[in-house]
Amino acid sequence: MSYITAIGTSNPPHQLTQPVIAEFMTRAMQLGDDDARKLKILFRASGIDTRYSVLEDYGRTSEFHFYENSKDMEPFPSTKRRLELYRRHALAISLEAVSKCLMALSDVRKDAITHLVVVSCTGMYAPGLDIDLVKAVGLNSTVERTSINFMGCYAAFNALKLAAAACASSATAKVLIVCTELCSIHFQKENTEDNLLANALFADGSAAVLVEAAPHKGSNLQLESFHCELATEGEHDMTWTVGDLGFEMRLSSYVPDVVRGGIKNLTRSLLAKIQQRLDEVDYFAIHPGGKKILEAIERELGLTKEQNRYAYEVLRKFGNMSSPTVLFVVQEVWKNTNASDHNKRMLSFAFGPGLTLESMLLKIVNV
Repeated sequence: MSYITAIGTSNPPHQLTQPVIAEFMTRAMQLGDDDARKLKILFRASGIDTRYSVLEDYGRTSEFHFYENSKDMEPFPSTKRRLELYRRHALAISLEAVSKCLMALSDVRKDAITHLVVVSCTGMYAPGLDIDLVKAVGLNSTVERTSINFMGCYAAFNALKLAAAACASSATAKVLIVCTELCSIHFQKENTEDNLLANALFADGSAAVLVEAAPHKGSNLQLESFHCELATEGEHDMTWTVGDLGFEMRLSSYVPDVVRGGIKNLTRSLLAKIQQRLDEVDYFAIHPGGKKILEAIERELGLTKEQNRYAYEVLRKFGNMSSPTVLFVVQEVWKNTNASDHNKRMLSFAFGPGLTLESMLLKIVNV
């Protein structure tokens, strides 16, 4: 068996409100009055109040530190410059998440961690973030390292599957997962529907998770079952590619429809593995890819907004941070449980390019 025994989360220091970011985007994208109105309506309808970034430029109207101070921001930052920025900032935000995670368990020694899984789709370099974390955290040089790159918002599920496999093979396995994304460094200023939507949603954050083969005293989350589906009819509706001026997102307005079309079969298949019914699930931890995605899932599965409140709360406070976001939601649900929730179940979903639909069932285990 395998158990989540601790979760730690972190964000960079620059907290920005949606209206402030909207002002930056209006200027940077050089929008006319009609397009500026459309952008501000989109921002207000996003369900987001605040987002975090490693860049303070999004809260400024002039004297930018990363972007050029010319009217059109030209020359626009190259992919190389953006990845240099990732390398400068990714470690610090990751370390804060790891520190919070490990501090939650007083009896876990760093030298006892057997595996490290690092997840990111917003930057890469080699020697990479995994090796930087080994040195900075003080892990053994023999720790087994895996990097999961460029899988998008659902990648934390793949990391958890790896952790579950490691725990199944060794009773002493302790797997540290670190999901870190700096989405805001890939801002694109061309006035397209994809860019308007991406610029309204994405933000920076990190989550660290400890998965072990045995539970700790207190509350744990058993990794009970996983199931994945591919909705290939949506493969062109969500993409993430490397361009000359950063990574480029395609996020079609049709994504909620594709997710809604596949979510019922996904849920049915997952629950069938352990012979459970949807009405036997007590909690939901859904990746808030956007407000419309959450609403589409609620309609298809018959959920209320109250049942889905933790996803809305994470979206409101942090926006979509890609891979760590669903772990923020799981943490929020988990910390609002108590001893009476022993053996209750939590159903979690995340979505990404492919179009990939990932699901996971967790069981609350109090020892």
